[in-house]
Amino acid sequence: MRVAEVFSSVQGEGLWAGTPSTFVRVSGCNLRCGWCDTPYASWRPEGPVRTVESLVEEVRQASNEHVVLTGGEPMLFEPIIELANRLASWGHVLTIETAGTVYRDLPCDLLSVSPKLSNSAPGERASATWKKRHESTRLQPDTLRRLLARYPYQLKFVVDPEGEADDLGEIEALLRQIGPVEPARVLLMPEGTDTSTLRRRMALIEPAARSRGWGVSPRLHIELFGNTRGT
Repeated sequence: MRVAEVFSSVQGEGLWAGTPSTFVRVSGCNLRCGWCDTPYASWRPEGPVRTVESLVEEVRQASNEHVVLTGGEPMLFEPIIELANRLASWGHVLTIETAGTVYRDLPCDLLSVSPKLSNSAPGERASATWKKRHESTRLQPDTLRRLLARYPYQLKFVVDPEGEADDLGEIEALLRQIGPVEPARVLLMPEGTDTSTLRRRMALIEPAARSRGWGVSPRLHIELFGNTRGT
């Protein structure tokens, strides 16, 4: 399994934001989001092929209870099952970050699902093939229903309140399609990679989230470290 990076930081997003964690970022993705902030794990996958044994050893040396398996799209790769099982056997608390397009059965304490809205379109830099593939893959309602029924979850939506797309309408339509969904497990997160943009957009989305009983997610790692790789 190709791995772009392994590092320790704090979880920047979602219900466990602020939690010291070790991150294993798998390289490779079945989507091409235009605003992706880790293109080295998606658009241009980097990193060596790693054995599960070497990854477990590196995570164990970091001494964090919480481990985040992220990407890219970690659920694409079968070795993620063995890795999750090995880490769980050591007592680690596992978050798996996924777009929710692939189902796998594996240990997971929090499945952080980020279904991709139309605002994720890859734009002109992508080939026609990838544009079509992204659009046909980004939402898989049947897979989402299976994942939410199987795992403790949060649904984290990247939204751009200054964009042209009807992000809130798309979210509400998807929730009706895959529901029932606990409102408190739905989180809106502003798109952006700098603090001024994130704060401005957070101020716009918070009232909409609150009125629906949803939460909001920070991007704490951006606040603390900027848009810096390995944080």
